[in-house]
Amino acid sequence: IPTIAYADRPGDLVVPGVSIASEGPVASVALFTQKPLSEIHTIALDTSSRTSVALTRILCARRFGIAPTFVRHAPDLESMLAGHDAALLIGDPALFVDHRALGAEKIDLGQAWTDMTRLPFVWAFWSGRADCLPPHAVRRMQAAKEAGVLVSDALADAYMADRPQYQAIARHYLREHILFDLTDRMLQGLQTYYREAAAVGLIASPVEPRFFASAALATTDR
Repeated sequence: IPTIAYADRPGDLVVPGVSIASEGPVASVALFTQKPLSEIHTIALDTSSRTSVALTRILCARRFGIAPTFVRHAPDLESMLAGHDAALLIGDPALFVDHRALGAEKIDLGQAWTDMTRLPFVWAFWSGRADCLPPHAVRRMQAAKEAGVLVSDALADAYMADRPQYQAIARHYLREHILFDLTDRMLQGLQTYYREAAAVGLIASPVEPRFFASAALATTDR
């Protein structure tokens, strides 16, 4: 789930040690603008991720010092910038768009968060009802993450098989931009995010993640 959604489900537990996170530039979540930050009055929001939308609002208030109007918009950079001062894009549209062709600057929101807090940012994690995941299943999920990281180049190539010109970018993205653990520092970043979200009124109050128990990896789990 996007991390902001956990605030709506405080009884759920989180799978320990597994997330989608970044420290510094994330590359796939960015604000694009043809104007200086101080002149941004409207931002078109790609609403594919609640977490990124909330982060944009936090950074505008706490990092950029602006109070723009936010407007929902389909993720098309050219049309977004045609009607608004800036645009939030996430995922493939942010990672692969040629923003320079539109004369736009790309402001990486992962980098902006780390610059502000000196902490990683956790974009998503796995969670569910407290009774839904026994310890051996938690360990299987952790093992799947560990196995996936070892073949990230192959996964990137397969995902971009129909667009081979982007395979190198996808490989670099999975190896250099995205982190898949959930360390103590990442939890500090997550807790800071929840405090900031509460401070600007996006959630009622900060939430404290609670975790599923994990079993040791048995031979049959490999």
